[in-house]
Amino acid sequence: MQIVVVCSNCKAKNRVDETRLANGEAKCGRCGEKLEVSHDAKPLVITDQTFEREVLAAQGKPVLVDCWAPWCGPCRIIGPVMDQLAAESQGQYRITKLNVDDNPQVASRFQIASIPTMLIFKDGKLIERLVGVQPKPAIAERLRLASRFAA
Repeated sequence: MQIVVVCSNCKAKNRVDETRLANGEAKCGRCGEKLEVSHDAKPLVITDQTFEREVLAAQGKPVLVDCWAPWCGPCRIIGPVMDQLAAESQGQYRITKLNVDDNPQVASRFQIASIPTMLIFKDGKLIERLVGVQPKPAIAERLRLASRFAA
């Protein structure tokens, strides 16, 4: 599978094979710098038990919670977008995934009635709710605005 990785040196977006990246063989097509993936490069799967620690206790950068279910067609459409946003985050925000079927406490707490629903938190506070399939640029813009939000 290929993912998009942003070069830490020149900020160019590179489409690279995950295997080459994992083996340390991927280089930037523009400047030749070795490409590396940060820990935020893939969405973090969260649960009712980890939600407090991974989302509400997170400070400084926005955290997007993708509320989804495996049987949901629109959720499967937005899944690759979440993967791309995570790979392009450069530590500016974090993408997480919450399966609402397996984690009813968080889903109930935030009144998730339709999926996919994306919740954006900053410094433990819910600041944005996006419902339904959204275009990647719209989600990226909301995350950019959230990073400026003073909670």
